[in-house]
Amino acid sequence: MKLTSKGRYAVMALVDLARFDNISPVSLRDISLRQGISLDYLEQIFSKLRKKEIVKSVRGTQGGYVLNKKTKEIKLTIIFDAVDEKVKTVQCKKESKKGCNGKLTKCVTHNLWDDLDKHINNFFEQKSLEDLVKNNIEKRI
Repeated sequence: MKLTSKGRYAVMALVDLARFDNISPVSLRDISLRQGISLDYLEQIFSKLRKKEIVKSVRGTQGGYVLNKKTKEIKLTIIFDAVDEKVKTVQCKKESKKGCNGKLTKCVTHNLWDDLDKHINNFFEQKSLEDLVKNNIEKRI
């Protein structure tokens, strides 16, 4: 299984945002500094999150981003989907008759990896942003 930096950083940035957006909109610059994520990369990620209506932008000198939904409604799978992240343990498509090994049949361990895929995605479906924010307090820059 491979989770790219885009998926990991999207979750990190949203947890950071969720911790502070009840105070005022959060700037990407602040998230960038606290989390060590490139500002340019955050802009790309937040563009996708905004299109999926997970966050909304607030203009002005005190502007930034706020969550567009409650933290308990934002499941990790929704975040991954928003940034085009696919969490898969197998390379082939489930509905395909062709296996990930390039042969006409699936490999002998395919069902093992497919079951793992289901467990992982179920785990991410059960976890919300609220779960990650609980008991996680930090001072704002």
